[in-house]
Order: sequence, then structure tokens, then C-alpha cells
Amino acid sequence: MNKLLPLVFLIMLASCKNKETFTHTHYVQDSHSFAHPDLAVAKHLDLDIKVDFESKTITGKASWTIENTSKGKEIIFDENTLNITKVTLGGAETATSFSLGKEIEFHGKALHIKIQPNTTKVNIYYNTNKNAVALQWLKPEQTADKKNPFLFSQGESIWTRTWIPCQDSPGIRFTYTAKVQVPANLIALMSASNPTQRNNTGVYTFNQDKPIPAYLMAIAVGDLQFQAIDRRTGVFAEPSVISKAKWEFGALGTMVTAAEKLFGPYRWGRYDVLVLPPSFPYGGMENPNLTFLTPGVIAGDRSLTSLLAHELGHSWSGNLVTNATWDDIWLNEGFTTYVEHRIGEAVFGTKEAKMQDVLSRKVLYDNIAELGVTHPDTRLKVSTKGRNPDDGLSDIPYEKGYAFLQTIEAAIGRKKFDTFLTEYFKAHAFQSITTEDFVTYFKEHLVKDDKDLASKIKLDEWIYKPGIPSNIITSTSDDFDAIDHIQKTWRQTGIKGLSLKIKSTNEKQHFIDYLPNDLTVQEMEAIDHEFHFTDQGNFVIKRQWFVIAIKQHYLVAYPTIEHFMIATSRTGSLLTLYKTMIKTPEGTLWAKQVFEKAKSGYHLTTVEAVQNLLQQ
Repeated sequence: MNKLLPLVFLIMLASCKNKETFTHTHYVQDSHSFAHPDLAVAKHLDLDIKVDFESKTITGKASWTIENTSKGKEIIFDENTLNITKVTLGGAETATSFSLGKEIEFHGKALHIKIQPNTTKVNIYYNTNKNAVALQWLKPEQTADKKNPFLFSQGESIWTRTWIPCQDSPGIRFTYTAKVQVPANLIALMSASNPTQRNNTGVYTFNQDKPIPAYLMAIAVGDLQFQAIDRRTGVFAEPSVISKAKWEFGALGTMVTAAEKLFGPYRWGRYDVLVLPPSFPYGGMENPNLTFLTPGVIAGDRSLTSLLAHELGHSWSGNLVTNATWDDIWLNEGFTTYVEHRIGEAVFGTKEAKMQDVLSRKVLYDNIAELGVTHPDTRLKVSTKGRNPDDGLSDIPYEKGYAFLQTIEAAIGRKKFDTFLTEYFKAHAFQSITTEDFVTYFKEHLVKDDKDLASKIKLDEWIYKPGIPSNIITSTSDDFDAIDHIQKTWRQTGIKGLSLKIKSTNEKQHFIDYLPNDLTVQEMEAIDHEFHFTDQGNFVIKRQWFVIAIKQHYLVAYPTIEHFMIATSRTGSLLTLYKTMIKTPEGTLWAKQVFEKAKSGYHLTTVEAVQNLLQQ
């Protein structure tokens, strides 16, 4: 026994060194949550649920370990369209009373639960409604293989409360375990440690030992296979997609390594990706351990894998350090867009990075032009109080946030800024912070008393004022300069042969973006004959080309445009096309006809966004 003691001590010491420690964060009142975490807060979830495809419902129990800091007699959760059947307290499951507050648009109702000052566990029995916004139930014909049904969730921003009663604020973090029962021919996956093979029971268990906010709770159920890319990365997809997906994402492990060299260790264990059916409403969603991806990223030539760099980047900015409220979303998306570009530069090279910079800046200018330079949503720190927080999410927090961080990098130098970011991620790891928290940290650790540096950066102008700041950096690319020259001359020299000079996705996108507004149908036909944009372009190229085709009434492309809009549910890309269509009376009629055909395959958030647009 005595001989074993030193060994036991060393093992215990190593275990302590490897174990993550989580600092308690201060709580701010989130206008999009009914919870009062300063009084009583959820800290851990044990979820036990059954997924029923026939009724399109999830039924089960959410057992919350809570911290009743105020020693009060109530804890408040968020719920939206849930059916709460019973609530009990503690391991003994002592019955208690609960009540629902007044329903508020987008937000659902407050779930008030009576507790005791010493209560540490609350058990909520419930089932979901088939119209739960977060859950997309797909028929077999809506999947790639068309053999089995499919379920996936999308919690951001305030939709997790439609499938789990929770304190649904990004400022409240918790760990969780889950037991999920699904049909035996399907497999369940979550934003946690995941199985890689289907079992015979249909029962799967999960553990997420890092504290996450509710919007990062995620589930997917389907006929899925797994293939490893390297020791800590891999891909899940339907059988007909898995081989293509593994090849497309072959650089995933390299991306993780590159990110670690830039900004510190990846702290989530494995990093896997799940390719979803086309009705997924976003390009990607950064659910911890398991990024959800649109199938549109599988282009067959790895040309769209920069999206992977963005979702991976969230493992530092967003998942590790999270915006405390949806008014602070730029802390997630602006930082992640910066990290994305840096990963892309490290993996794909400087020329690629410069082209991406130019494309990024164009998106920013286009978004601000559409909203107007004085619009309050063109600020980094926005106000979404009283609104659906999704309405405040445009490309601006991504691209203006990225441009802001580029400005800081230019002012202090890349090496110093990398050190600052690495320390920032480390100091706030597994915490949720506000813009004001960032500003305080920034001033204390970077600007300090340097008035000249503060004047160079113009922090307040970037964060709190609308429009384009006066010190924004102009992005340039020699490759794009060459295409700009082609744009000035192709009408004289002809289109033939240009596809040999304009090859990459970035180059083609830039060429399309700056085609003249007075294109003739004959010129559209010549360009299409040379590049085959209508029938052979990848997702991004098709989207950009279809905008031009709609504007120029290029009727040849209309059937393909319609098929494209029915086959995908990526909200941002669809809105771009619908907005272009409704600029004319005949286009508006066409848009409504396409929407009627397509809406059954769209995610509910996509349906709502398009409906709002068409009703304007």
C-alpha cells in the first residue's frame, strides 16, 4: 500500500492538471430571457428524452441542477410551445407547483417553478409541439438517401426553449448529460461526445463536460455514418454522401492545428462535422464538438471549405468566449470571422487571404448601403430589445467586426495582436461577456494610457456608431486587379477563353460581382457558354450568378434558379435572391410562386424570414 501512495499522488496530480476549471461569471439581465440568474441559476442538465417521428415530438424529462443563490422560493425558466406536464424537486421527486407567464411574441412564456431555499434539483417533465421552431422533422424524400426520416435542431438564437425548458440566454452556461431514445435503425448525435456507430437498442448517452449556453444545445437523428479524417476530426453524413464529405473536408485536421498555433489549444476534445440535408437554414452552425454543415459546401473541389474555418473558429470565439446577450453578437461573429481569415491564410496561403479580404469588404459595404449609413443596426453593439434577436443578425457583425480587428492588428502589429487574442481567449474561457467587458479588458491590457494608440484605433467609433469608420483598411488583391482589367476590356476582346484566366471560386465570384449593369441577354448567353455558371457552378457561384440573371431577365436560367431555391433552405442566400426578384411586379409574382412550391422544405426560421419579406 505504502509503495502505491506516491504513484496514486502523481496520478491525482496529473488528473488535476488536465481537468478544466471554470470560473463563475457575473450575470447580466438578458431582455430575451425570462430567467433571473442572479437569483437562481441552472448549472447542469440531465436530459432523458424519446424522439418520436410519427408524432413529430420529443418527450421526456429535463433535470436541472440549480444554484439558488438568493435562497428564494422561485426559479424561472424559458419555454416556448412546450407542454409542461409535471415538475418535481430533488432526487426524491417531491411534487411542486408551477405556472406559466404571459406569452410574448418570439419569446414564449416564463416558466415559474416553486422551490425551497435549499433546493438543488428541479425535474421538468414535458413534450414538444410539432411546430417547435428549433426542430426540423424531415420526411425520407427530403434527405439525400430518401430512405429514412431525419431530425435536426437549430437553437440559435432563442429557439432551444422550444425543445428543452431552459434558461435560454447566452449569458447562462451549463454542462449536460443526455439519454436519447430513437428508432433502432437510426443514430442520435448531440453537441457533446458522440458515438461513431449505430447500436441495436436505439438508446444513446452523451456527456458535455464543458459549460455551454442553451443555444449550443443540439441534436440530430438520422441514418448516418462516420469516417475519421485524423485522430481527433471526422465527418458524419448519410451513406450516399459520406465519402464525398470526407474528401471535401480532408484539410480539417490541418485547420485545427493551424488554429491552435495561432490562438492556443483546442479545448473541446474532438472536432467533428455533420453534413445535414438541404433544409438546414445556415451555411454552418458551430455546435460544440459537432459542427452542423449545409450540403452546399460539398463542391467537389474543396473550393468552399473556408466555411469550415469559420465554424472551427467558433471553438475559440463564440463557444469558448461567448456574447452575454444578443446585442453583443459581434463578439462571436466578428472575432470568428477574423479567426476564419487567419486560419485560411495559414492553410491556403496569402493570395487566397487577400482575395477573401476584398470579398469580405464588399459584403460589408453592400450591407451598409442596403440598410443606410445611419441605421442603428450598422453599429457593432446593437439593440435587439423587443425584437426577434435574429432580426439584428446581418453580415455586419461578421464583416464590420472583422474589419475592426484588422484595424487593431494594423495599429499594434500582428505578433502583438496574436498574443493579445490568445490571452483574451484564455482569460475569458468558458465565460459569457458583454461588449463593455471586452472594452474594459481591451483598455486595461492593450491600450492602457497610450492616447496615440487609442486615437489610431477609434474604438468608440467602431463599436457604438453606425456606418463605416473613418480608419477602415482598404483591402487589395493583385489577382482581383487582373480581373478588374479584364472587366474593362472583355467587351472589346470577347468572352471566349476567359475561363482559362478566371479559374478559382474567388475569381469567378469577383468577376460576376462586377459585371456591368447594362448586360444584354446575348452577353449573358456568351458568358454562360464560356463559364457554364448556370448548370455547373458551385453553391456560391450559382447564387451570385442567379442574382445577375434575375436582374437581367436571363430567362434561360429561370428553371435552374427555381430548382436551386426549392432545393436549399440557406436563409441568407435565399433572401438575397427573393429580394432581387421582388424589385419588379412580375418578379414578385414569380417569387411568391416559388415560395409556395418551396416552403414545405424550408426550415421554419427560413419560412418566417421569407414571409416577412414578401409581405412588405
